[in-house]
Order: sequence, then C-alpha cells, then structure tokens
Amino acid sequence: MASCATSFLTILPNTQVNHVTLSTISTYTPLKRNIQTSIGNGRNQGYCLRTKVKMSAEADVLAKVSTTSESVDDNSDFGVVSMHHVGLLCENLERSLDFYQNLLGLQINEARPHDKLPYRGAWLWVGSEMIHLMELPNPDPYTGRPEHGGRDRHTCIAIRDVSKLKAILDKAGIPYTLSRSGRPAIFTRDPDTNALEFTQVDC
Repeated sequence: MASCATSFLTILPNTQVNHVTLSTISTYTPLKRNIQTSIGNGRNQGYCLRTKVKMSAEADVLAKVSTTSESVDDNSDFGVVSMHHVGLLCENLERSLDFYQNLLGLQINEARPHDKLPYRGAWLWVGSEMIHLMELPNPDPYTGRPEHGGRDRHTCIAIRDVSKLKAILDKAGIPYTLSRSGRPAIFTRDPDTNALEFTQVDC
C-alpha cells in the first residue's frame, strides 16, 4: 500500500520557511491543496499552507512543497501598522477644542505641525493615535443626520468606562444613544455633528 505524508508549512511574507512537520499515514490520499490565510496585526501577516501530497520519496515531497510555496503571493503586504489619525472638519476650532479638550479630556499633540497648513487646526492624542481637527467649511448638514451615530460616518474611541462618560454627557446636556446591540458603547456628536462612538474595552 502506498504511503502518504501530510506536511504543514508556515510561510512568512518574505517566503522564509519556519518549519515543516511530516507525519506518515498508511492510506493513500489523492493530491489535495488547501491554503488558509492567517491575518495578524498587519506587520506579522503570514500564510498557513497545508498540503497533502503523495509520498514516494522525501525528495519528491520537498519538491512539491517548494513548487506550492512559490504560488503564494506576498506582494500585497505593504506594511500596515495601525490607525495613525482621523481627520474631522470643524467650523470653529475653539468651540471644538472646548468639546474635545475640556469635556473629553484629550490632550493636544504640540509636536504636530499646524502652522504650515493653509487652515487652522489641532492634533489631539487618542491613546497612541490622533484626531486631526481642521477648521474648514463643514460639508455635512447639521440637520437630517441619523439619530443614532452608528448609522453615520463615525470615529470609534476605545475607553475603560462607558458609564462615567455617560454621566459626563448627561451633566453637559449633550444627547447620545447607546449601542443597539446591548454592548457597552455610547454614540454622540461633536459640535459639528461628527459622529463619535465610545466603546468599552478591557485593559
């Protein structure tokens, strides 16, 4: 009876082989190929390739694995790292800074250039990422927006306690809606009707 081997091969974007594990089974299996994609955080994107091949000799197995690995396209990995910033339009920078700084407590990133741009603006830290406020005529209408910000274009900020933010919005008289799915998340709008989602995460 012919023997067959199952090989498991992990191929990183630079096509270097991490490991190959061969296990011999006693039944013959026709040639089958199944490519599974494993997506990480963008920096460590790799491909998990599982190939069942008929084994007549070790050299034949290695040749088949080599041929199969060449078909994996790694040219699409351009190095996604994380979200860098979100740009939001505002009609009055001071009014928006009062909301984002004084109400939400975000800090300005003084290192980001704003005096070299042909419009006023500010960069605000959101963890390790930023919101870029740009004082420009706002193309979005103030009226006719969806009542629930989750149905509109929105920026989502991860926070530790939705109930504390809810109390802050209540005190300031700012309207909001809660997540329709029941998860701990709250939706509101800034003074220019930009929709904001705050979702609770475990830290």
